[in-house]
Amino acid sequence: MTEQQLREQMVTLARSMFERGYATGGAGNLSLKLPNGHFLATPTGSSFGRLDAERLSVIDIDGNHISGDRPSKEVAFHLAIYRNNSECNAIVHLHSTYLTALSCLEGLDTDNAIKPFTPYFVMRIGKLPVIPYLRPGDPRIAEELAKRAKDYRAFLLANHGPVVTGSDLIDAVDNAEELEETAKLALMLDGKPIRYLSEEEITDLQGRGK
Repeated sequence: MTEQQLREQMVTLARSMFERGYATGGAGNLSLKLPNGHFLATPTGSSFGRLDAERLSVIDIDGNHISGDRPSKEVAFHLAIYRNNSECNAIVHLHSTYLTALSCLEGLDTDNAIKPFTPYFVMRIGKLPVIPYLRPGDPRIAEELAKRAKDYRAFLLANHGPVVTGSDLIDAVDNAEELEETAKLALMLDGKPIRYLSEEEITDLQGRGK
């Protein structure tokens, strides 16, 4: 896809998420890798429902602002993932309702916040590690994500929300939506007897297509 097509795709997908309640106000941010090696990102404080394709931020791998409006301060942790995972070409960071609620619970398994009970969680996400709480914009978020970038497709920032990767922006958005739905189901099922997937069933799903 050309840069212009990618710009329009970002605006379209962001608006779709906004209209369906995955993003509110100026919360959350998106980024993707451009054909020339730079990165396209949502500007600071921008609403997913009101993005302008021509005003999207362009930055390089070192975080230098190339063009467009000023990027979100959180783009630093996007770049940390790109630097450490060559298969990642797009990132979605949301403050979506159910994943943010999950991120505020005590006692989560920090290696995997959601014990697998649906096949698509395993196939799209695999595991969801928890990043310890750090204030938004803290550079240590990037450091924590960099350590885990090669091994995971998604991360849960404690008391904050999800960070989800993909092979392109459509894939990242689909992964984020599947993850949000899984968190919704997990909270709905809390306190009820759940049939979790067995290790054999999980192994069978790993590596299969989405």
